[in-house]
Amino acid sequence: MTGKVVEVKNQMLSIMDTTLRDGEQTSGVSFTDKEKLGVARILLEDVKVDRIEIASARVSDGEFAAAKRVMEWAKEKGRLHQVEILGFVDGKISLDWINSAGGKVLNLLCKGSYKHVTQQLRKTPEQHIEDIKKSIAYADELGIRVNVYLEDWSNGMRNSKDYVHFMVGELLKLNIDRIMLPDTLGILDPDETYGFCKEMIETFPEGRFDFHAHNDYDLAVGNVYHAIKAGIRCVHTTVNGLGERAGNAPLSSVIATVKDHLKMETSVNESMLNKVSRLVESFSGIRIPTNKPLIGEFVFTQCSGIHADGDSKNNLYFNDLLPERFGRTRVYALGKTSGKANIKNNLEELGIELDPASLKLVTDRIIELGDRKETVTIQDLPYIVADVLNEENTVSKIKLVNYSLSHAMGLKPTATVSIIVNDSQFEATAAGDGQYDAFMNAIKSIYKEVGKTLPKLVDYSVSIPPGGKTDALVETLITWELDREFKTRGLDSDQTAAAIKATFRMLNILEK
Repeated sequence: MTGKVVEVKNQMLSIMDTTLRDGEQTSGVSFTDKEKLGVARILLEDVKVDRIEIASARVSDGEFAAAKRVMEWAKEKGRLHQVEILGFVDGKISLDWINSAGGKVLNLLCKGSYKHVTQQLRKTPEQHIEDIKKSIAYADELGIRVNVYLEDWSNGMRNSKDYVHFMVGELLKLNIDRIMLPDTLGILDPDETYGFCKEMIETFPEGRFDFHAHNDYDLAVGNVYHAIKAGIRCVHTTVNGLGERAGNAPLSSVIATVKDHLKMETSVNESMLNKVSRLVESFSGIRIPTNKPLIGEFVFTQCSGIHADGDSKNNLYFNDLLPERFGRTRVYALGKTSGKANIKNNLEELGIELDPASLKLVTDRIIELGDRKETVTIQDLPYIVADVLNEENTVSKIKLVNYSLSHAMGLKPTATVSIIVNDSQFEATAAGDGQYDAFMNAIKSIYKEVGKTLPKLVDYSVSIPPGGKTDALVETLITWELDREFKTRGLDSDQTAAAIKATFRMLNILEK
């Protein structure tokens, strides 16, 4: 690494989140205007990032409607200066688009490498600068502030430094706020990032530089870390690391790294990171990997029994990434690596206390199930305890007698359901938008009749083994919410039947 690495302490770092623009370039992702507004509000008001980039000019009518909607809200809240739109060196076209949408900040996409300017634009550097000057002059007329992206800057620094220095020197003569340094193709390593960013800062001390990382080599967070050490004071992120190809630097990982390793402050409210991650997961349709640092479902889950034992003895397996910081809770998983400490923690959460001999029997059964690759959740524990200890008072109080589902083209699906609730039989018929929806509407009708409350369905996911045939077993995992979230699973070769099994597990958990 070139240059001296200085320790960075007690300094504020700015965060510009570009989920609603660069993140939307993820294959298959498109946010509606309502979704963009919802994410923008949470990012600025709850998560408290400093700036957001919400759109690209000229993309579509839907993009314009979404940008306009966000801008109307931002104007009402006095946040127009925090909301930015990507535009192009195209005379007045992008600027008119942004101005009509109510935007007040343009992120102008310029060329950061000699190869791009000569081969894509087929212009000389001098011609490109003249075109940029015209765009900035028109922005001044409209009262729109300008930042500049140097697209392909990382390749420019590798292969055409003279061009990059020429561009930055000329840009600093113009009325621009920030020069943004993107690793557009995700090619940099941390050493290069440090050296290139340091060179920009030392050569142009009057400039205000952002760093924008892509994750093609899985080095985005490491590159952000070294850009900051080099002196960069604003970095770009996306929620869940969304972005083109391998994505961008994830907001949550950057914030934790900055705070714990660089000892720097940001305006970001860590406790809201999980909330915005789940919202973007829902809107984008891109599932968060279960082992994704900080935001994955299992990252605060201890599986090993020895870890659970150590946690009960002065938190021996804790690190600085405490789940409560990020709006999460620690979970002790149940499976073949579970020890008595893991299982005891889960039983205590359910209010169940077992003597040592009974605890061993339950532990042995869970290990046996784990060896068979069966998934065990905390909600399964009462059933396992009942089965192992032969407790007669845990017989299911809600029983499915039978059901009939019908689905005809052009007609709404219907379901007729007969169930037993506390020894009394009830029957109902209902229609719905799908067979499972019709089934649930019938259950709701019965539960309304008997005066019982159903939880809210929060999430519904289906897993089929890779390469599975038409008769493959389907696992349906449903997340419910009633006071707190819990999950139930069902397994069947028919997806709806698997969901019905998961639902009846939920109904009996409520009874317990």
